[in-house]
Amino acid sequence: MASISPSLARKITSPPVADAAYPGGTKVNGLGVEDMFKQIMEVVQKSNAEIAELRQECSDLRHANNNLERQIREGLTPGHHNGSRGAITPGFMTPAPGSPNLRAKSPFLSPGAVPALAMPPSIHIPSPLGDHTSYPFGPIREIPGFYVVIPAGGAGTRLWPLSREGHPKFLLDVTLQGRSLIQSTWDRLLPLTTPSRTTIVAGAPHMKAISEQLPDLLPHNLFCEPGPKDSMAAIGLAAAILARRDPNAVIGSFAADHMISGDDAFLSAVSEAVQVAKKDYVVTIGIAPSHPSTAFGYIRLGEKLDIEDAPNARIVQSFKEKPDARTAKAYINTGNYRWNAGMFVVKASFLLKLLKTYKPELEEGLQKVAAAWDDETLRAKVLSEVWPALEKIPIDNAVAEPAAAEGRVAVVPATFGWDDVGDFSSLADLLPAEANQSRVLGDHHLVLTEQVAGGIVVPGSGRLVALLGVDDLIVVDLPDTVMITTRARSQEVKRLVKKVKDAGWKALI
Repeated sequence: MASISPSLARKITSPPVADAAYPGGTKVNGLGVEDMFKQIMEVVQKSNAEIAELRQECSDLRHANNNLERQIREGLTPGHHNGSRGAITPGFMTPAPGSPNLRAKSPFLSPGAVPALAMPPSIHIPSPLGDHTSYPFGPIREIPGFYVVIPAGGAGTRLWPLSREGHPKFLLDVTLQGRSLIQSTWDRLLPLTTPSRTTIVAGAPHMKAISEQLPDLLPHNLFCEPGPKDSMAAIGLAAAILARRDPNAVIGSFAADHMISGDDAFLSAVSEAVQVAKKDYVVTIGIAPSHPSTAFGYIRLGEKLDIEDAPNARIVQSFKEKPDARTAKAYINTGNYRWNAGMFVVKASFLLKLLKTYKPELEEGLQKVAAAWDDETLRAKVLSEVWPALEKIPIDNAVAEPAAAEGRVAVVPATFGWDDVGDFSSLADLLPAEANQSRVLGDHHLVLTEQVAGGIVVPGSGRLVALLGVDDLIVVDLPDTVMITTRARSQEVKRLVKKVKDAGWKALI
């Protein structure tokens, strides 16, 4: 119920007084009891009407704001400028050396031609520090002694049912450009290293698909983990194996399922990070935030480091967990925070040294596995004994955060575009569409809309999907499953996956 005004409250709480003109009863400040309650109800009804009107205005403003944001995103074109945010440049363009460039009508990389789709422009945000310097590349970008580690895991819950446990999002071509996310990650990093120094850590169910998508990946560089133990065990395993192969190895860990635009800026940041890592730092790459996101962790920038060939490197003052909206906005306003994209560059031996300090049992277990790795029979035996007992913990909590408290973590603030494709809402932003129309991931001829704005449709069953008068919907139509939600609730799809599993539909997970 709406609140009563202070003046009326005072009238109600005033003691009743006798009134000769009102025989047989009392009046309150000259009002009869019936009149008093009638006046109260009038005030309440008026307040309720005002609240309903305010709610409608808020709803209209939210709708208008959503439309404005869509128009801004869809209206940006290469070569234009957007105030202080810098030039808009085409993004998500990665070379495709080595592996075959598959074409497909669906994100599953099935054979067949697909119409060429122009990617939306990516916003390159200049450093708020105002003094960002590009790394001075020579004619050859390869960095001797630099090893790439690509952890390829995940249960595929937030892009379900498009992504499944047996076919997670890193195996999908989510922009229909002919390359899956893991293929694009491989392509992007290859200029800095070689196939012989590019490694992948993945689970047994995905080994075959990864080998098929990356034929240039050497078999002894595909590390199979018996079960998911989070990022510290995966990256630590690769570090322990590579440190035995090359005691001076500098490793860079980059997720298999992220998208990046602005390859030169990305390669420049990684090259700087390698130079800093050689000085015994754990180095992360900080992403310039484009909005006050509550979906990412943040890095607080500290003082500059005086390191040759790393003009932008700074000490990490602290890591911040995913904030609420108000805190995220405050972070952005200071200009001293970056998104934490989970990219780490470090000497393999130094990472193991820190791990031994902060998590000695985990480090000991990984060293035992690495010592037996080259003997397949012994490896299987040691893995069965050691792996189940390893602590399941992210690298951020195991090493990065405690090391940052001791001044051992650095950050290279970068300016490339980045997206972790964390849900269908972010996926929708990566796909082209006519103004105020739904994005389509698949065959456009299978989708018909009328008075529909925003959202994304995945027509994967071969059936026609028709939408009328619904905005910002997520519709995933596959042969065995149909999933429908709103764009605003796309982060919650993983809750639906749990219900599907609990209901006995485990074959669909």
